[in-house]
Amino acid sequence: MKQFLQFLSTTSTNLNSFAVIQKHLNTKTLVSPTVKAMRSKRRFSNSSEPVLPVVENKKDKKLKGLEASPVSKKYIAKESDVNSHSIEIERLRNDPAKMDTLTVEELRKTLRSIKVPAKGRKDDLLSALKSFMDNNDSCELDPQAREEHEKRLLAASENTSMEVTTKKVFDEDPVDDVNDRRLKQSRSAKKTVKVANKKKLSVKSDDVSGCKPSREKRKVSSDIISVVAQSEEISTAIQTEPWTLFAHKKPQKGWIAYNPRTMRPPPLTQDTKFVKILSWNVNGLRALLKLEGFSALARREDFDVLCLQETKLQEKDIKQIKQRLVDGYDNSFWTCSVSKLGYSGTSIISRIKPLSVRYGLGVSDHDGEGRLVTAEFDTFYLICGYVPNSGDGLRRLTYRVTEWDASLSNYLKELEKSKPVILTGDLNCAHEEIDIYNPAGNKRSAGFTDEERQSFATNFLSKGFVDTFRRQHPGVVGYTYWGYRHGGRKTNKGWRLDYFLVSESIADKVHDSYIIPDVTGSDHCPIGLILKL
Repeated sequence: MKQFLQFLSTTSTNLNSFAVIQKHLNTKTLVSPTVKAMRSKRRFSNSSEPVLPVVENKKDKKLKGLEASPVSKKYIAKESDVNSHSIEIERLRNDPAKMDTLTVEELRKTLRSIKVPAKGRKDDLLSALKSFMDNNDSCELDPQAREEHEKRLLAASENTSMEVTTKKVFDEDPVDDVNDRRLKQSRSAKKTVKVANKKKLSVKSDDVSGCKPSREKRKVSSDIISVVAQSEEISTAIQTEPWTLFAHKKPQKGWIAYNPRTMRPPPLTQDTKFVKILSWNVNGLRALLKLEGFSALARREDFDVLCLQETKLQEKDIKQIKQRLVDGYDNSFWTCSVSKLGYSGTSIISRIKPLSVRYGLGVSDHDGEGRLVTAEFDTFYLICGYVPNSGDGLRRLTYRVTEWDASLSNYLKELEKSKPVILTGDLNCAHEEIDIYNPAGNKRSAGFTDEERQSFATNFLSKGFVDTFRRQHPGVVGYTYWGYRHGGRKTNKGWRLDYFLVSESIADKVHDSYIIPDVTGSDHCPIGLILKL
């Protein structure tokens, strides 16, 4: 049992961004030739503790060039060099009504002068300018400090011009407005910096003769260091946790980005009985076998059941794959496409032996592509599904919304007559505008057409099945799919296509429905469900 799915030992998990819970380190891994398997003696999980991404703390990083120190060179920061734009900003600050009279070109010129992005319509430009004035006092750094400050911020933001969701930036109060979540960083030698004590500070050096900086100037320099340190910490979070960026082209008031570090509930107590299920569209299992690192996720999550979609395996591959399973996950059930080899495919892998297993919907027209596996457990049915994509040119749209969805809905309702149902997998539909980065630009894209969204509501939600993530996080933007083509994962421009839908009768037993966005290796990331029994 040398390597299970190095896909489970095989995904480039960002191990440094999550703290591995100690108790999970002692549980068996699904895969791995290098990890010793440990058989679990318990039937269900008894640890639901969320694993939190960790951001490297850079507050202690030494900031060269910004320390208060005796000045050995003479220089003069002339007011004409630093105040040319500050005067205009102060004039607008004192008379806000004048902003509305500015032309688009004047607004853009003003925004560029203070190094704020100047794109969009007039409303966008006005909003950006007002946001800048609300959140920035008119303080200026001396030329040398300003130059060092700019180099440091530029290095941190060279590859990033993204919106940031954060509860505190530079010790400010939390801000809900999207424009106020932008991290403004300047590349000019006339950077305006908001310091932690929120005072207007103007650093001048008229004629320095080697004497020590005054107490006031030392305090100013200390404030600047504090600002840069906090700015670098935010930049680090952007680079290591891109999923925490608020990215949406049509944001609504109150929406925020999903952050598993802060949004998952406390773990259940040791005496609470529950089951933990993971689901993941792996986009080709054989490709994942070439990667390394996923075994840590298996230890970390310590799941009871794993559902896979789009394995792209053939029947001849299954025996070899099953031989790689390690002790503790001996129950695995696979279905492959026979109508088109190396296409689609789903699987359920479990440490719990199910009461029964069935494949497909029982309808020949739908069961040739290996899209469904159902496992019956003591208190629920678990269905791992990979819903057909409507395809290029929406060629399968009619089949999807008039045949497949209706057949799947009827199948679920039939199962529900005997016990509650859990449907998980890639359902290939971003149901609401909050579930997709660019709703307006994808109205006729597979996965976000009006027909698919309506079918999703009609055949599943209206039939009593609950979208567990959306119920737990009603105003949260959390994606599970990022296309490779445009590097959407780095900028968090994605879709939420993967779901846990449960019968209404067990919806209140859901302790946590969550996304695991740090796991790479596929264009989808895993999702998880913790259900109290």
